[in-house]
Amino acid sequence: MAGMETAGVGGKAGTVMDSLRDAYGDTLVELGKEGANLIVFDADLAGSTRTGRFAKAFPERFFNMGAAEQGMVAAAAGAATTGVVPFLSTFAMFATGRAYEMVRQAVGLGHQNVKIVATHAGLTVGEDGATHQCLEDLALMTMIPGMTVLAPADALETRQAVRAAYAHQGPVYIRLTRDKFPRIHAEDYQFQIGKAVVLRSGTDVLLVGCGLGTSICLEAAELLAAEGIQATVLHTPTLKPFDQDTLLALAKTHRAVVTCEEHQIHGGLGGIVAELLSEGHPMPLRRVGVQDRFGQSGKPELLLEAYGLTPQAVAAAAKSAL
Repeated sequence: MAGMETAGVGGKAGTVMDSLRDAYGDTLVELGKEGANLIVFDADLAGSTRTGRFAKAFPERFFNMGAAEQGMVAAAAGAATTGVVPFLSTFAMFATGRAYEMVRQAVGLGHQNVKIVATHAGLTVGEDGATHQCLEDLALMTMIPGMTVLAPADALETRQAVRAAYAHQGPVYIRLTRDKFPRIHAEDYQFQIGKAVVLRSGTDVLLVGCGLGTSICLEAAELLAAEGIQATVLHTPTLKPFDQDTLLALAKTHRAVVTCEEHQIHGGLGGIVAELLSEGHPMPLRRVGVQDRFGQSGKPELLLEAYGLTPQAVAAAAKSAL
């Protein structure tokens, strides 16, 4: 896989790390060879988002719109009406913040077949600081009617999520990152929109994660096992439509639930799980994520520790809930 190395953000020593945005760039090129109806827009960040790889392979199907994110979204929505499948990319802060009105009005309201793949989400943007560390995008995108929202956890899943988005009819938002994430899926893993997957089975506490949060949950489960607490880890790469049937079925066989996400606890995974449990199966819940704060500049691994996004924090939350 592209960008393979060991150790790093969210991974203990020896963990294989992969770049989600590298996987995205490579998959775009593959899809470009397979489908002549795929076009790509970027807002002057093709090197960072990795759409530059598509631009090199298919210059006639790539459009650099400059630092004009709202215009880029509008152009992609218009292009979609002609039958092409537009992918558009920029940083998450710009795609969901600066361009939100056009995403809502042109893509969402018109239910256009536009795929928004945003990189540089979350605290792991690192030194770029609070202005660029988008911690609200999942909430913003899940609120748009008809928008499918995906947050893959590793490069393998990213490749499959991009392909699934291309095949899906309707608007899709995919949340990617700047830093490399631990590889958690086996090569035979099959991603499906709207389906959660159990990565580890236990009996005491249910740990629910998306994106980097799932890797953190897996490490937390090991810490809990050392203390005699058996955790199930549920990975939810689709935030919308959410796999509520799997969540509720598992919740009913556990004593507590803990969520973990590199996002505000309000409106993201934690908020979704809280809503579903309150209606379907009230029980002890703890939400691990950013607690109503903005980010700040720093090394990604230090930021995760400072904001309580660690396996130790998830394990502590689980013991508190139990």
